Amino acid sequence: MKPVKVGILGLGTVGGGTVNVLRRNAVEIARRAGREIIVTRASSRDLGKPRICSTEGITVTADPYDVINDPEIDIVLELIGGSGPVKDMVLAAIANGKHVVTANKSLIALHGNEIFAKAREKGVIVAFEAAVAGGIPIIKAIREGLSGNQIQWLAGIINGTGNFILTEMREKGRDFADVLAEAQALGYAEADPTFDVEGIDAAHKLTILASIAFGIPLQFDKVYTEGITKITRLDVDYAEKLGYRIKHLGIARKTDEGIELRVHPTLIPERRLIANVNGVMNAVLVKGDAVGPTLYYGAGAGADPTASSVVADVIDVARALTSDPENRVPHLAFQSDAIKDIPILSPDRFKSAYYLRLNAEDKPGVLADVTKILADHQISIEAIIQKEPLANETAVPIILLTQVTLEKEMNDAIRKIEALPTVTGQVCRIRLETLG
Repeated sequence: MKPVKVGILGLGTVGGGTVNVLRRNAVEIARRAGREIIVTRASSRDLGKPRICSTEGITVTADPYDVINDPEIDIVLELIGGSGPVKDMVLAAIANGKHVVTANKSLIALHGNEIFAKAREKGVIVAFEAAVAGGIPIIKAIREGLSGNQIQWLAGIINGTGNFILTEMREKGRDFADVLAEAQALGYAEADPTFDVEGIDAAHKLTILASIAFGIPLQFDKVYTEGITKITRLDVDYAEKLGYRIKHLGIARKTDEGIELRVHPTLIPERRLIANVNGVMNAVLVKGDAVGPTLYYGAGAGADPTASSVVADVIDVARALTSDPENRVPHLAFQSDAIKDIPILSPDRFKSAYYLRLNAEDKPGVLADVTKILADHQISIEAIIQKEPLANETAVPIILLTQVTLEKEMNDAIRKIEALPTVTGQVCRIRLETLG
């Protein structure tokens, strides 16, 4: 069979890594795909920039449309990132009848519904394994490996920067700002780290995971998103003493009322495997009705790990080139006419247990006032720890763990607790998930 010709948009870290993997493993890849796969064209914004790959044998251009409009190209790899002009490039490639492989989570989360509809019209594939969790084949695992299950919930550490920061805070007792500065120096975090530390990057990825898990449209705008910037060293220490770890999780859960989509800091029992995923590593825990809990762990970023997923998609497309489009694996796991617009729950309908930390004056009756407010909102207390006042301070730190309750009730209770004259400052609230 004739070779599959690939054109790459973007020769940065992922693009360069993809070229290297395709060349290094060319023989093994051809054995798996049934034909040779070669990169013949690529685009790069800066033609003079040093690269991690050789471009020998590749025609490199500054204009991505030179690649998109090349009639010899079978598969276009979109490895630029972002969701502005890149969307037009992908739609142009589809309009030209080309298959597309992308590592772009924001593109899929924000515009995937439109892109997949256009791809179906043209009978082409848009593959996006590398868009979530780098080298972990989580898309394929949920879409194909777990296709016999009803997915009940999933929870993932899907942003390496946030995980690195929380790991350093726990293991070395460092403050958030200090670790963030190091993450930026190491290249784990951007100069503007908002997407990572405020959970936007994780929300893009959760949008995709939830869609293929539950057969719903991509709905990034309905994901509740909360960052880690307010997590203090005190909270990390208290969680540890209580037998928990704080992780920045993306959680999707199907309930009788609808689907929860949420990204936020979360206390997890330290005995859980996912609680022991540290540094920049990623992990996704998926609960199916037949298989039970399954955990997927690995590198969530980097040249070779991400290229591993990109190349796997290229091989899948190469295998499917001669197949009937109606018999291919659907983009979002479910047949397009079976995608259901299941209600996405508003945050006040979430249910969770909670960790609460508050500072109160060291006076009799303060704790009774707090527990009465919680009881009035049908919130049961699992554990209470009252610490000694910190040096040179009169306020006493009080830590409470609650049983599962409705978010609306917890929010109302916190407002009343903060209004107590004996309580100083805001109440720190972190959701708690057992993930059992």
